[in-house]
Amino acid sequence: MAIGFKYWDDCVDPEDMEAMWNYPEVCAEWLDAGESKTQKVHLSRDPDGQPYLTQTEMKAVADIIVRRHFESNIDSEMICAIAELESDRQPLAMCYQKKTKETTLGIMQLTLKTSGWLVSELGYQSYGLEGNPDVLNKPFVSVYFGAAYLKWLSNFENKERSEEFVVRAYKGGTKKATHKSTLPYWKRYLSVKESLPSRKHINEASTSATSHPTASGNTEGAAIVYTFWDSRATPEDMEEMWNNPHVLKEWNKSGEKTGNVRYSHDLKKRLYVSRVELKAVAEIIISKHFSTKGVKPTVLCALAELVSMRFINGVGSRPGIMGIDYSTAFWLYMELSYRAYRLESVDDLTKPFVSMYFGAAYFDWLSEYEGRERTLQFVVQAYIAGPQNVDLQETGPLWLKFEEALSNYEDNKRHLSHHLFSSTTRP
Repeated sequence: MAIGFKYWDDCVDPEDMEAMWNYPEVCAEWLDAGESKTQKVHLSRDPDGQPYLTQTEMKAVADIIVRRHFESNIDSEMICAIAELESDRQPLAMCYQKKTKETTLGIMQLTLKTSGWLVSELGYQSYGLEGNPDVLNKPFVSVYFGAAYLKWLSNFENKERSEEFVVRAYKGGTKKATHKSTLPYWKRYLSVKESLPSRKHINEASTSATSHPTASGNTEGAAIVYTFWDSRATPEDMEEMWNNPHVLKEWNKSGEKTGNVRYSHDLKKRLYVSRVELKAVAEIIISKHFSTKGVKPTVLCALAELVSMRFINGVGSRPGIMGIDYSTAFWLYMELSYRAYRLESVDDLTKPFVSMYFGAAYFDWLSEYEGRERTLQFVVQAYIAGPQNVDLQETGPLWLKFEEALSNYEDNKRHLSHHLFSSTTRP
């Protein structure tokens, strides 16, 4: 076996190398290390001389694979945490399993047998194997099959499985997913996942309030861990929020202080924005970045209601309040040059202003899809299901839900026009 990888170019296809260079954090890290697009990129090495991926590189590979092949239905942070536990992010890692008499390989520590099964039985053929175990030492190949296996586990026996089941089954097989032998692995996983760089800004921005009443009114020994607006918004955007009279009134009423504005959370501790806050974010984003487009803030708010229920981390596979997936946002960022906010990972989309910005950008692009001005019904469907899946004959329930959501934000409930824009003329 053993190929001795010295450069990224030795173990990555040209298309994947281009994707790595296009990932903002990787590009910055490589340039800072003296790498150049005109030369091969060195792999990092540990004191024993073994190549490994930095955490930035690992996150990029996971994000790219998930975005490209799994429609963001797999948690890339789960992949990164498992890679830490399985191989310390070493592409040449190898471990012989005495019980099964098989060898696990690569960053995600899969066997050739499991990977072959994913290819032949489940149709995961984006990367070929051809019976060659060395292929699993390539980072993108290993992460691809690792993600495929995680997706299969997440719906094992056609039942939606918990994160704990998936992680423990990855370690010990589906029969050991609830066995005590895999519990220590789960606990280590949780610790590793919380320490990932992409999660640190969330953890550091949270603090606990002593003796704060719980939802049931019981204050005995209770402490609520808060996440703050200020940790997920720029100072300039926070100033705009404080300058909004409706937001100012709401925040003053709830006792918020400059620099420490708390997000609301429900009984399941899910963070959400109020309708007042959501409308303010939409108005700020449109006034600063889309003022000539004629897109209405209320329409974006109604969409947010439909796709995220105003939860700032999103719902299901849709991250953020606008539910725009990372691959689409990254395309808007790279190809259409929407650069008002940096987009370095899917975590950025859990920032309300970032999510609203890319949601508005996608909405505006859809409004003139294929060079034609589109109706609001078309854009709403296209935003949620993709422009290729629009069927204007089947809008009934969805359109009714949208109208209902929109009524929460419109000043008057006049009959809605099925056209997209307000009375302002588009340039």
